[in-house]
Amino acid sequence: MFTSNVDDEEIKNFYQTISKNVKKYRIEKKMSQLELALTIGQKGNAFYNYAENNTDNKHFNLEHLYKISKALEVDINEFLKE
Repeated sequence: MFTSNVDDEEIKNFYQTISKNVKKYRIEKKMSQLELALTIGQKGNAFYNYAENNTDNKHFNLEHLYKISKALEVDINEFLKE
């Protein structure tokens, strides 16, 4: 049996870092959650709000991050920085 080299807490912190950075750049660009959610193809801001605030174990996937980086004109790597 194999064990993971990363624990659940580390993954949780990783997602929190991404969400914090997405929020920072969204606010810097003066976009609302709804505006950015619609720009990346969401029908509303419910999922986006959950992902940005790490609610209900929701988080952005790679496609979301790619679209967000294009919408905010931010290099996708900026979302990963602590």
